Amino acid sequence: MDYIHELRKEIGHRKIILNCAGALIIRDGKILFQRRTDNGQWGLIGGLVEMNETYEEAALREIREETGLEVKLNSFLGIFHNHNMVWSNGDAAHVISAMYTAEIVSGEPRIDEESYELSFFGADELPPLFAEDHIAAMEAWKRGVRYPLLQENPCRE
Repeated sequence: MDYIHELRKEIGHRKIILNCAGALIIRDGKILFQRRTDNGQWGLIGGLVEMNETYEEAALREIREETGLEVKLNSFLGIFHNHNMVWSNGDAAHVISAMYTAEIVSGEPRIDEESYELSFFGADELPPLFAEDHIAAMEAWKRGVRYPLLQENPCRE
């Protein structure tokens, strides 16, 4: 996240491209959603890819940070776009999200400073979602889209 803060110091609120990763965390047929503190709305669990991180690494880290859960990624749902994301501070971006399905390996969901609430919802009782990429990922999941996990090349410094 330091990278984005440094970048924003240089360019202000101008629209940029941001890469994100997240997952549909599934337990007993229900999906875990987060009601976010930055906008009070519901979304999937995930966040920004950091420098030298793969999408899979970012998804696992964000899930751990935002929920306290250790998960196993099961499948790749696809790449989804939120073309016109604007945060409450005025920062704008075209968000490109790699989304996965995941199962809980250990832990119980707990909120952090980015969440008001974490809750599981069934496919027929979904909360209204705020982001185009989250909506598109949910639609892909409902259609049965599941791809094998990517064979990402990790950073070798």
